[in-house]
Amino acid sequence: MTRPQIVLVGVDGSAPSLHALDWATAYAARVGWSLHMVCSYSLPSFTAASLDGGYAALDDTAIQEGAKAVLAEAQARVAGSGVPVTASVATGDAAGVLVEMSADHGLVVVGTRGKGGFTERLLGTVSSALPAHAACPTVVVPYRQRADRGAGRADDETRRDGDAVRPVRRIVVGVDGSKSAELALKHAVQQAKVWDAELVAVAGVPVGTGAGVLAWLPSQIDHEQVLADIKAGLDVIVDRYEAAEPGLTIRRVVLDGTGAELLTEFSQAADLIVVGSRGRGGFRGLLLGSTSQAVLHHAACPVLVVSKRCDEADGGTAAASASEAQPA
Repeated sequence: MTRPQIVLVGVDGSAPSLHALDWATAYAARVGWSLHMVCSYSLPSFTAASLDGGYAALDDTAIQEGAKAVLAEAQARVAGSGVPVTASVATGDAAGVLVEMSADHGLVVVGTRGKGGFTERLLGTVSSALPAHAACPTVVVPYRQRADRGAGRADDETRRDGDAVRPVRRIVVGVDGSKSAELALKHAVQQAKVWDAELVAVAGVPVGTGAGVLAWLPSQIDHEQVLADIKAGLDVIVDRYEAAEPGLTIRRVVLDGTGAELLTEFSQAADLIVVGSRGRGGFRGLLLGSTSQAVLHHAACPVLVVSKRCDEADGGTAAASASEAQPA
């Protein structure tokens, strides 16, 4: 299956969503795709005592005009990018709208505030629903302002720093031998080709990282042997991908720790984290039992999530969404 070469991005006028828009625009420009922006809204209702306990629905005219204004601002923001842009207003829950539209796009991009939670307006339920259920890969872009700014910086300069999009030079992918992790590795390889970026495959061994971790293991387990076995398994998988991609070199890292801990730590020095989701209504463990959603909540860089449904949408071929995309 060849995916539509269109990046879908959800915007709501907030700084995190505009930052996600900047990332989506940079990606579209890199691979020569077009960009579609969507602003969704739901019509609230409230109990009206004056109407005998009935419900009064708000007139959506003003809300729709507000959504159109958000899209107009977003279009103005990317006007000089050279990327073909379209936009639409949709009614309904943001997660539901984006999940439905994902079937007709090659990538979905959304933003977060980067404070352990997602934006109330756009991403109230997107964090749990969209990445796991989207028919194409999802990139979640955190919005964090740097803490190392000098005093006396102007507000507009501070905003520009927070909005800055870093080029993708280093990609880190979690690998644990599962099908979902291998699907993530396939996408990570394609993204490394698209961005001409360094690729690092990380496997974690949570032995000795806390009470109760892998408590079923023998107390006298040979820790070094476990690390060696995990590294050997990682080498088998990575060697296969390097053999299929001449010129591609994938760094391999095996460390103590859960996947969430390691990938979150690596995100401080990476430009893109790639993780797999088993796509069963929520996130499941990645890298020997860690939680993928923890990575989304705490990563310092964008996170590309590839769900089982992405593979199913490709006919079960595990083809990467960017397989046909090359730098423009």
